Amino acid sequence: MSDSSKFRAIVVEKSADATGDDVRSRLTTMDVDALMPGSVTIAVDYSSINFKDGLAISGRPGVVRTWPLIAGIDAVGQITASSDPRWKTGDRVILNGAGLGETHHGGLAELVRVDGDSLVPLPAGLSAQQAAAIGTAGFTAMLSVLALERGGLTPDSGDILVSGAAGGVGSIAIALLAANGYRVHASTGRTDELGDYLRSLGAVGLVERASLGETLGKPLQTERWAGAIDSVGSVTLANVLAQTNYGGTVASCGLAQGSDLPTSVMPFILRGVNLAGINSVHAPLALREQAWARLESDLDRTLLDDLTTVIGLEGSLSAAHDILAGSLHGRTVVDVNA
Repeated sequence: MSDSSKFRAIVVEKSADATGDDVRSRLTTMDVDALMPGSVTIAVDYSSINFKDGLAISGRPGVVRTWPLIAGIDAVGQITASSDPRWKTGDRVILNGAGLGETHHGGLAELVRVDGDSLVPLPAGLSAQQAAAIGTAGFTAMLSVLALERGGLTPDSGDILVSGAAGGVGSIAIALLAANGYRVHASTGRTDELGDYLRSLGAVGLVERASLGETLGKPLQTERWAGAIDSVGSVTLANVLAQTNYGGTVASCGLAQGSDLPTSVMPFILRGVNLAGINSVHAPLALREQAWARLESDLDRTLLDDLTTVIGLEGSLSAAHDILAGSLHGRTVVDVNA
């Protein structure tokens, strides 16, 4: 930033007209005074593109709740001012969720001002770009792995399914599970195109998305999975639950197919299946710190670099549409200063 009183940002705006609400997103320059209240100001180095960012930037309902709003649910950068005794100028920090890009100005900007409650120090073993590549998607994947572990699953429990496998959550979930010795099966609609990519992350088997997501099966189906991480929801999640082994755990962390769940209580009361909901936005600080410590120790950084694409701030506008269209895979990092 050449002018310290201004900064660039991706802003989602809403204006009422004769035909209804018109939502648009654009790259613009803002005054520092436009930042929202907070005890910590951060010069952002990197953000990333997540499915929720795609929804917000594309004007889909349900994400942005304050208008106008800077998009971006991730921010990695360096503190430039702080009135919070826990944080000092120069600290390098990560922020995921916590209302960013939903009710509070987000990380697709050169500056962000937030409360210090949800900040996590940048782990020594990760660069700022790698932390952004992990982002909310990888953070959510780690929260999901921790939920499976709390459910008692071990590598000896049996096969684990990851749906939406080529997306940000799915890609990192596969890598984390494989690194911990689990046998992972990856569900995607592009098995021919992305099979080699998913195997390179650690998947031992591929499952066609259509077999889970097109037709709702019986409430109880043949047991196949000791556990699963599902970022799809709807019919897919219902079928996954119906195929989960007795006592298994399914972590639900997304709704790419839909927010409905057309199932019954049968998987829960006849097979003792556990459905664990994953909320990365309001995760308590202790859980955030645990997740990031495990990401630092468990995730292969070379593998992470291989699945990462870096774009400039303006490129996030088209990337948002691409992620909704399913044409992105892996992780897309935004260098907000480029």
